[in-house]
Amino acid sequence: MNPARLLLAVVCLGLTATPAAHAADPLRDVVIVGNSAAGTVTFLDGHTFANVGTIDVAADKQQRIDEMDPIRRIAYEVIRGQVGDKFVDDAHLTPDGRTLIVSRGNLGDAVAYDVASRQQKWRTQLEGFKADHATLSPDGTKFVISAITAEKVQVLDAATGRVLGSFATGAYPHENMYSPDGSRIYNMSIGNPALPKWMNWAKGAKRITVVDAQSLQKVRSYDFEYGVRPAVITPDEKTLYLQLSYLNGFAEFDLVNGRITRTVEMPFSEAGRKLKEDEYPQNSAHHGMALNGGADKLCMAGTIDDYTAIVSRPGLTTDAFVHYPVGALPYWSVTSADGNHCLVTLSNLDAVSVVDYRTGREVARVPVGDFPQRERLGKLPASIFNSFSVN
Repeated sequence: MNPARLLLAVVCLGLTATPAAHAADPLRDVVIVGNSAAGTVTFLDGHTFANVGTIDVAADKQQRIDEMDPIRRIAYEVIRGQVGDKFVDDAHLTPDGRTLIVSRGNLGDAVAYDVASRQQKWRTQLEGFKADHATLSPDGTKFVISAITAEKVQVLDAATGRVLGSFATGAYPHENMYSPDGSRIYNMSIGNPALPKWMNWAKGAKRITVVDAQSLQKVRSYDFEYGVRPAVITPDEKTLYLQLSYLNGFAEFDLVNGRITRTVEMPFSEAGRKLKEDEYPQNSAHHGMALNGGADKLCMAGTIDDYTAIVSRPGLTTDAFVHYPVGALPYWSVTSADGNHCLVTLSNLDAVSVVDYRTGREVARVPVGDFPQRERLGKLPASIFNSFSVN
């Protein structure tokens, strides 16, 4: 065959084979559950919510601990004494579903894993001593992570782990999220949770910092009296619903005018009412918030009260409560891919509660790993999805 015709045939074969390959390996919706104490990530089917399987993302933890210099090792032990063993703080899948990137809490680093082989691809040590909440850019190229004791957010190249930049935050940066259109990054800081409430003045700045997603330059910021916990932004980016340290409820915040417009106090459970504020886990009365697909219902994790509350907006009236055993510790909320279910981690029960937004009832409770915290949505190629065995 003429060499030119041969080259053309090879190119055409490649072009036609690629769509077929993708069609044979479609993406499956999953829920990613970070099991903080276990150092594992569990995948749930995004529609049936069945446990698909688990990856160990902290098999090297002892090696990393042994490598610590004396100062970092002391800091590690201090943090461990405050929060316990926390080896997974957050986890995200790249859009192609082939790479899992993890914020590893007390180890103070971020790592990426090839999901198919379960092998570590890269590792980046962050500034400071603890890694916290993270998010992935909409295009999957940047991993945005709070270096909590360094009081900054670092932005990593998702493919290599290389640090691309950073921006300053308030004290103890926590949650990160992109604006609905992907042009801005929001960071929420909580202040030093190790200090008692009466020393709130010494906890540092409790602030929402908003930066341009490309330049990482500050666009604006909002300061609060108490730490800013989980939050959700409405699709029009005009309203933010947020939980605040010590508040047994949530607040509605006007992003345009920069002010709290409504504060909703939720009922205490009998056990929750008995707790002193300094006994709240990391200063959080309620910790976990999600917005349903129609943006007309909120899902609240009542952490000290052992319930999930479904709240309708704009009226902010409570539709229903799902009550759990005392000490269950509901600790995070995320909305399912179809927008109709809220998944809430029950950290002390090693389970995820699935609540129907429409009925306000728990429709499933799924066993996962030791001390589940953060959940995120993602997609896995069918071949990888099917390669798991539940463990």
